Amino acid sequence: MATLEAPDVCAAAGNLPDFTTDTYKDAYSRINAIVIEGEQEAHDNYISIGTLLPEQADELTKLARMELKHMKGFTACANNLGVVADMAFAKEFFAPLHDNFKTALAAGKVPTCLLIQALLIEAFAISAYHIYIPVADPFARKITEGVVKDEYTHLNYGQEWLKANLESCREELEQANRDNLPLIRRMLDQVAGDAAVLHMDKEDLIEDFLIAYQEALTEIGFSTREIARMAAAALVG
Repeated sequence: MATLEAPDVCAAAGNLPDFTTDTYKDAYSRINAIVIEGEQEAHDNYISIGTLLPEQADELTKLARMELKHMKGFTACANNLGVVADMAFAKEFFAPLHDNFKTALAAGKVPTCLLIQALLIEAFAISAYHIYIPVADPFARKITEGVVKDEYTHLNYGQEWLKANLESCREELEQANRDNLPLIRRMLDQVAGDAAVLHMDKEDLIEDFLIAYQEALTEIGFSTREIARMAAAALVG
């Protein structure tokens, strides 16, 4: 099970960006929008998964409500800096992953839906929040520290369901990984410039994401060799 380790905020304190510059606020408008849109999509995705798993709909609704709370928190972070989130950019940013989720949902593919939302997107969020917290403004840091604890709950939900059903869905998960992991790499590449303005290093983001994702695959029951083969799919991104 993935564990929460607090980033060393003190070590990064001397390397904080200037939160008042136009350059920072411009980059933040897109990074913040991605976070807000990600939380909204997570809400919608968990509600949708509940239609495929009606016996777990109540639990999935609880997870969805947590995502809405996160979305409101990150909206407040933008307001605190006087930034308007670029939501049009964020919707386009998530479109490929969103479309793959919709296709899997329409086909009733629970494992694929869970891999996209509860593993890939949650691991993506956790890695981004880990790297962001040490360089965030004080208001956003407090919000993000609370959010990241919740995200582990969501990651663990997906792990547990997939672990219990691994033997019946192993091939589907491997295909879903091939179809979607490269998208995460492209998303990280796309946001690298803006992340750098916020003092978030692209290689750190990739490393932290792959660690969280591979830990989840290990918990589910994939072997080291299988995980290495699945992780290699990111290289084609």
